[in-house]
Amino acid sequence: MKISAGQFKAKCLKLMDEVKSRHGEVVITKRGKPVARLVPYEETPVEIHGFMKNTITIVGDVISPLGEKWDAEN
Repeated sequence: MKISAGQFKAKCLKLMDEVKSRHGEVVITKRGKPVARLVPYEETPVEIHGFMKNTITIVGDVISPLGEKWDAEN
């Protein structure tokens, strides 16, 4: 469905309810050209296990000691 910005402003709450219940889409136009699209919100489940995979890079040797004495060791 296409609707002008002025019509959308007047009917936005009703249109949001229709989009939600019918899983439809509303294209909002300004001077006859599409400027926005109203679509139903879909919540995507977040997978906790592995969500950070491939986000870091290990550079150099992270296991061997640095060889520097820290102030905390005094």
